[in-house]
Amino acid sequence: MDVTTEELASRLGDDPRLIVLDVRTQQEFEGVAGYPCDPRQGHIPGSRHLDVADLFAGPGRPLPPEEIRALLGLPEGAEIVAYCHSGSRSALAAMALRSAGYRARNYPGSWHEWSRHEDLPVER
Repeated sequence: MDVTTEELASRLGDDPRLIVLDVRTQQEFEGVAGYPCDPRQGHIPGSRHLDVADLFAGPGRPLPPEEIRALLGLPEGAEIVAYCHSGSRSALAAMALRSAGYRARNYPGSWHEWSRHEDLPVER
């Protein structure tokens, strides 16, 4: 099941079990590059960064589970919400994360949606 903006906003900072993972490029994460259609640049506060490409050995081939777990340094079974700009890269990331034993969900609205809500916090 995907994550909604409302669910993510309500759990952000209040649920230590939740890991929010930004799978965009480093420049998008830092807010120095992004899409002009987004009113704000940056990332969801408290999110970790890992480029989606780092989860894959090649197109459609996730890294072995032990390599993915080593990249994240999280215990198997951790709850992760992945996001990107529009939900496509994060859908791939969620698939790779699930293959490594994580409870991973996609935030399909991703940064494109989050950046439009002035009441939601942003970090740069």
